[in-house]
Amino acid sequence: MSDARRGVVVRRAGLADVDGLVACSAALFAEDAGARDPSVDLDWPREHGPRRFADGVDDPGRLLLVADRDGEVVGHLTGTVSEGSAIRPVRVATLVSMYVRPAHRGERIGERLVHAFTAWARGKEAELVEVTAYAGNAGAVRFYERNGFAATTVTLEARL
Repeated sequence: MSDARRGVVVRRAGLADVDGLVACSAALFAEDAGARDPSVDLDWPREHGPRRFADGVDDPGRLLLVADRDGEVVGHLTGTVSEGSAIRPVRVATLVSMYVRPAHRGERIGERLVHAFTAWARGKEAELVEVTAYAGNAGAVRFYERNGFAATTVTLEARL
């Protein structure tokens, strides 16, 4: 069933959505970083998310989107925009995090979130959009490639 028929609306988040944003963020941390990066603090969303998301609702340099189904947050996307630097003098919009609850995957909600993000980035006069995904998360990499992103750098890490 399509997301439109199920009543999923992609919209800007408000203060009433903070709990849903925290829940989605916690699920993302557990599912993605929890399986791939032992250095990530999996408690961050619950400890710091409420304030971080509340502060971001009215911040013009941040985007907080929710996928809302009948008042329930079933997905989210957060993004930022930053000015260029002397080394890279272009405005860049960064897709910081995105998550769609497993029961709602395959409904094109993620695609709608990304399209809303890129439209916002254009409105902010960004010249580039970027996203980071774990190399081991092949599904996320494929998703972002299907939505117009391409790998341009690779970050290599070594545990000490």
